[in-house]
Amino acid sequence: MTAPPAVELSHRRRMAVLATCCMSLFIVSLDSTVVNVALPTMRRDLDAGVSGMQWTIDAYTLVLASLLMLGGSTGDRLGRKRIFQVGLVIFGTASLLCSLAPSLGWLVVFRMLQAVGGSMLNPVAMSIITNTFTGRAERARAIGIWGGVVGFSQALGPLIGGGIVDSIGWRAIFWLNVPVTLIAVILTGLLVPESRAARTRRVDPVGQVLVIIILGSVTYAIIEGPAHGWLSPEILGFFAIFVAALIGLLIYEPRRTDPLIELGFFRSVPFAGATLIAISAFAGMSSFVFLNVLYLQNLRGMSAFDAGLHTLPMAVMTVILAPLSGRLVGARGPRPSLLVAGIGITVAGCLLTLLDVNTPTWQLVLTYFVFGIGFGVVNAPITNTAVSGMPRAMAGVAAATASTSRQIGSSLGVALSGATVLQTALHGPVPGRGGWFMIIGCGVLVLVLGLVTSGRWARASADRLADQLD
Repeated sequence: MTAPPAVELSHRRRMAVLATCCMSLFIVSLDSTVVNVALPTMRRDLDAGVSGMQWTIDAYTLVLASLLMLGGSTGDRLGRKRIFQVGLVIFGTASLLCSLAPSLGWLVVFRMLQAVGGSMLNPVAMSIITNTFTGRAERARAIGIWGGVVGFSQALGPLIGGGIVDSIGWRAIFWLNVPVTLIAVILTGLLVPESRAARTRRVDPVGQVLVIIILGSVTYAIIEGPAHGWLSPEILGFFAIFVAALIGLLIYEPRRTDPLIELGFFRSVPFAGATLIAISAFAGMSSFVFLNVLYLQNLRGMSAFDAGLHTLPMAVMTVILAPLSGRLVGARGPRPSLLVAGIGITVAGCLLTLLDVNTPTWQLVLTYFVFGIGFGVVNAPITNTAVSGMPRAMAGVAAATASTSRQIGSSLGVALSGATVLQTALHGPVPGRGGWFMIIGCGVLVLVLGLVTSGRWARASADRLADQLD
């Protein structure tokens, strides 16, 4: 068994390890939204339609969601530091290839390769953190910072992307990742101790294939449904594949000693709630970013930078509130943060339904400000709830499940909101009202699930599961 590194590391060294892990999380999460603001420019340069724009985003989040759990278990088996560095190299190389993509098809392929590298970063980094910070309070603070970086990077993505697109071009948004990954590889070699799980988990190839089929088939059906017809044989066939693969996964996984997805974790009501909240919150976030880029650039005629600048209130609130939410979760539990998140996203969704081509700037600022409040506080309770109470040997699997839920939500948000897009604007496709109502639904789900899964009976179910796992 590998000795817990936290016993040997000073406080300064532990914080340096946390900073290195957060650096990887920043670029992986940033790529989920930084590309959004470049979509109108990409659409014109690469002659893509709405589905092409959706695939540019979902090719990344879909592969990331499919492989995150495999990445976490591989790090536990072969060494977290080693897999973390391999993921950084793949991610940086694929980012460079994305900047050189000659067509939409190649861009989608390179985005998928990016996600392969990204899948080795987030869950492995979380395992490194949980094995570095062994004290409960210190670990909660570290996880709060980690969760805050997710929201910070995703909220800041449109502003950074807009500035780069207008000043250099859309290809340059991928250059940013290359030096950051190089620095992270070096720092990992210098600062991060090698560690492995006390008991390694066996590979689950059948479960992995079923997860890929499930996520790929439902995403394809949703994205291509408007073009082919929802009742066309092709789309109905992909929905049928989705249902069959999901049933197969639910039957097969409980029979394995080391399943890819620990379905038993879902006996913990807080863990199950954190998973659903992550899907709902990030579906709302990805829909918000995707649709607002189309609204600001195609309907309002703004430049990429101006569009990103208008979303700055959301980024500012996320930066301010994410670390505060982590502290609040450590002191008061997840409920206060989840209630604020649900109310904020719901109210912002209602305000979004009022937007039109003549909406004044103050109303836009207010709308994005409110959404930033809701999204800014939601990440810390998701991450903390998913990992809290789990043995350290299972932390990588639990964290990977939470991260997977975020990416599933991001994929579904872009796919579903894209189905509401209208093709009637002068500058390109614009959001329909249905997309804004979908964001309201996501906020309501966060609010209801936050109430239901943070009560006394829910915590009792988590305690029972913890006892069984120990």
